Amino acid sequence: MPDNYAIADQFSLLSKLMDIHGENEFKAKSYSSAAYAIEKLPEQLEHIERTTISKLKGIGESAAKKIIEILETGKLQSLEDLILKTPEGILEMMQIKGLGPKKIATIWKEMGIESIGELLYACNENRLMLFKGFGEKTQKNVADAIEFYFKHQGHFLFSEVEDYAIKFELSIKNAFPNTIFMPCLELLRHDQTIEQLTWLTNTPITLMKSQLENADFHIVQESNTSLSVKGAENIQLQFQYVEKEFLTVEQFKKTCSESFLMEWEKISPLNKHYQSEEEIFENIGIQFIPPFLREDPGTVKKHEKIPVPTLIKTSDIKSIIHSHSNWSDGQNTIEEMAIECIRQNLQYLVISDHSKIATYANGLNEERVKAQHQYIDELNKKLSPFKIYKSIECDILNDGALDYSPEFLKTFDIVIASVHSNLKMSEEKAMQRLITAIENPYTSILGHPTGRLLLSRKGYPIDHAKIIDACAENDVVIEINAHPRRLDLDWSWVGLAQEKGVLLSINPDAHAIGGFKDIYYGVKAAQKGGLIKENNLSSFSVEEFERFLVNQHAKR
Repeated sequence: MPDNYAIADQFSLLSKLMDIHGENEFKAKSYSSAAYAIEKLPEQLEHIERTTISKLKGIGESAAKKIIEILETGKLQSLEDLILKTPEGILEMMQIKGLGPKKIATIWKEMGIESIGELLYACNENRLMLFKGFGEKTQKNVADAIEFYFKHQGHFLFSEVEDYAIKFELSIKNAFPNTIFMPCLELLRHDQTIEQLTWLTNTPITLMKSQLENADFHIVQESNTSLSVKGAENIQLQFQYVEKEFLTVEQFKKTCSESFLMEWEKISPLNKHYQSEEEIFENIGIQFIPPFLREDPGTVKKHEKIPVPTLIKTSDIKSIIHSHSNWSDGQNTIEEMAIECIRQNLQYLVISDHSKIATYANGLNEERVKAQHQYIDELNKKLSPFKIYKSIECDILNDGALDYSPEFLKTFDIVIASVHSNLKMSEEKAMQRLITAIENPYTSILGHPTGRLLLSRKGYPIDHAKIIDACAENDVVIEINAHPRRLDLDWSWVGLAQEKGVLLSINPDAHAIGGFKDIYYGVKAAQKGGLIKENNLSSFSVEEFERFLVNQHAKR
């Protein structure tokens, strides 16, 4: 039998959901008042005569009927019906401090956002400030509350834990200077999402436990050979004790996927001691394969014959492609962005604000585009020889068409085509929409191909192989969106794209100058996929990019 607190919680949730769905405001308020009254009752409702419940202070006939329903059935059907009509992400959003029903209704119904991750991404893009009731301070408070919430769920992005892991590793090595701590396995593997950080060590677990407890970590799990702890950051840290002579082999095993390791042991069983991982590879005459490439078992056979290529590095990036200014939903002026590019020794900037249908992002209509192009012409004269290219992140509409007429699309140097709306598609619908856009001769780059947000939104389903084939046939570049919540195209498809001759482009999708640094995370993902700089558009020099544009314009 539910107690008063459980009954009050159901009334409170009913009231909030009615507000979110825009149902009878008077009834919603009465149920909220009833929730308060139920919590304050001195006696449990189950012990009160049913016929007298409606006479209790703060509880009317309607609320009394619902209380009786809960007492007799254990549930409230009207609440169950509303929950079924409410996306799971909206229900989760109700746990975020500072977001009441009215604000959540705006976020859902007007902004089209249905998950906390999408909401945080919108905050980072300054989209909330475009809506009534959401100023700069509110937007920041919402972002801070979401980040706090995520930290208490135990799942993290690579970008959220890397600095912490590096600093912690340094501190623990300083605490135990005479023992070994192998580098954090998850960082070596370039894992995109992380549940725990793992180190191998020959430090006895009892010593580790004492050290960490003194540093205010609490024990999650322990045995003679392993220890898991959490500190104030709520990141789980795991330490596995391994005898010194076995550390190298154990590190190798734990940085391999299961299938990669099985393939390796067919060729060379790991039954010896090694001083380094390089020695493991030298033992059978294979060039060193970095930990982040130890995924596909085919990699082993492949690199028996051919060496691992020189993979792309952050220093290979020559430009910022896909960035947003304060003309749409970015924070900085185009001039400020260009000056930052110059400061970072980049050769050019591709400015790609949102197209007109993206009203939520202050998208540019044709007249504003013309004004922006005039402004870019003036900046190019002022900042020469640095070059700013005229681009647009053009929405792919429901039928696959682009957001401007062909005649107007001609005015852009380059067009990035992306899906931002109506993301709940079947694979058939998504493929039809994307293929149509890819076949449009004005599309040069397919932006964030699946629309996913790591840990928040799966993205729409696509047949990656068919999308890659279509891009190969239509000379369309596929973006590796470097925002650490996107990393879309996923690294696992980079190899096939390169095999098919499709260019990739590591782009930050920056909405502020600070977003340029996200290139680093895009490079990490691209390395895991085996990308070389020659196959990355944003590694092209300005002269190479000009030649690329000539070919793209010939398509038109």
